[in-house]
Amino acid sequence: MDSVTIFSPAKINLSLAITGRRADGFHELVSVVAQLGFGDTLRAERMADGAGATLECDAAGVPTDGTNLILRAAAKFAEATGWRGGVRFSLEKRIPVGAGLGGGSSNAVAALKALERLSGIGLDEARRLELAAALGSDCPLFWHDVPVVMRGRGERIAPLPAGGADRLRGRRVLVFKPDFGVATAWAYQALAARPEWYADAAAEEARLAGWIADAAAPAEGLLANTLERPVFAKWVALPALLAWLRERHGISARMSGSGSACFALLEPMTDESAAVATIREAWGETAFVQATALA
Repeated sequence: MDSVTIFSPAKINLSLAITGRRADGFHELVSVVAQLGFGDTLRAERMADGAGATLECDAAGVPTDGTNLILRAAAKFAEATGWRGGVRFSLEKRIPVGAGLGGGSSNAVAALKALERLSGIGLDEARRLELAAALGSDCPLFWHDVPVVMRGRGERIAPLPAGGADRLRGRRVLVFKPDFGVATAWAYQALAARPEWYADAAAEEARLAGWIADAAAPAEGLLANTLERPVFAKWVALPALLAWLRERHGISARMSGSGSACFALLEPMTDESAAVATIREAWGETAFVQATALA
């Protein structure tokens, strides 16, 4: 195989409970995460001459050097397998940067998938997850094509039980982001400065277990995000718009991950045009808005 094209989906955290800081500096969390039907496209082509990997991207501001997770993934793959073939990556970027939608993590796993196919070297599940976890806490979830529950610092992943996953899969969702991002490291540091804001681990596990067990519980019953408190305290444009959506349209929206992207679950026949108009009124025409569905 000389070339391959991989879809690299965005994700949202339907729930994100940060329960404390670990001795290694990472945070413990419990999170239900679903991939979305929109995302980036990564193309990978074997180069006949030379070794190593190169990257080009159609979006301004996306680094194409060794700091990009795609090239870091390629280096990890070479280290793990000994494969030194040359690869030219081309990224069609649609997931906004600094959004909390997992774009970089998804791209890294897409690169690993492409490299397996180009090299003919298939990694076992444990090795795949190990390489992904070494690249970032969000990376392992993108090896799964179903909604998952993340625990630990994000490396402990279990598929959401079928009854719960069925209530999520295919739900329409409106994703929107202002023209500024939120640095993940800053959000977690701001939360660590206010330890009273951490969620209670036992209570969150009980809440999740109750939702899974209740076959009639809607997806909206999951929605929560510990990081909203520090992020909303600094970037008031986020909670202001979410309040507008609730008051004008009866839509309950939440922030995904560390932000700044937010999302609202939509009913099947809902016309989102009025909500989109409110988003544009609040954040201007430069705001990112995407209607999609949970995968």
